[in-house]
Amino acid sequence: MESTAPLRNPAAYVAAGLAVASAAVSAYWAFGGTALLDTVGGPLERLARRRDAAALATVTAAIAAKLVDAAIVLLTTRRPPNGRVARLVGVINRLIGTALTLYGLVLVIAGVLVLTGGIHSDASTDRHALRWHVALWDLWFFVWGSAQLRASRRYRKATADSSGADEQQGRFPRPA
Repeated sequence: MESTAPLRNPAAYVAAGLAVASAAVSAYWAFGGTALLDTVGGPLERLARRRDAAALATVTAAIAAKLVDAAIVLLTTRRPPNGRVARLVGVINRLIGTALTLYGLVLVIAGVLVLTGGIHSDASTDRHALRWHVALWDLWFFVWGSAQLRASRRYRKATADSSGADEQQGRFPRPA
C-alpha cells in the first residue's frame, strides 16, 4: 500500500473550505473591498479601512494563517508515512480545531448575552456588527473548528485501524 493513500474524511474538506473561504473574505477586504465590512465592526473594521502598510501586513498574516490551516487539515485526507507523522498531524489538528471551536463558541455566547441583555453593554456597542458576529462570523469559527475536530477524530480512527502489514512495518502502532 502506498503510504499516502487517500482517506475518506469529508469533514476535512468542510474545514479546509471554511478556512479558504475565510481567507478569501479577508483578502477581499485587504485589497479594498468594503461589502459587509460594517458587519465586522470595532478594531477589525477600522484596521481594514486604514489601508496602511501595518494593516495590510496584519491582514496578510491572518490570510496566511487561514491558508496554512487549510493545508494542515487536508493532511488528514492522506495516510501518513509512519506513526510519528500520524500523531503529529492528529495533535496539530486537534489543537487548532479546539482553539477555533472554543473561540467561536465563547464569542457567540457572549454576543447572545449582550444582545439579550444578559450582559450589560454601553451605548457605544455596535449592535449591528454584534448580530452579524453571532449569526455569521463567530459561528463560522465554531463550525470550522468543529469540522476540524471531526476530521481529526476520523483521521485518528483511520490510522489506528490500519492493516496489520502497516503495523508490522512500524506504522500506525495500535494504542495499548
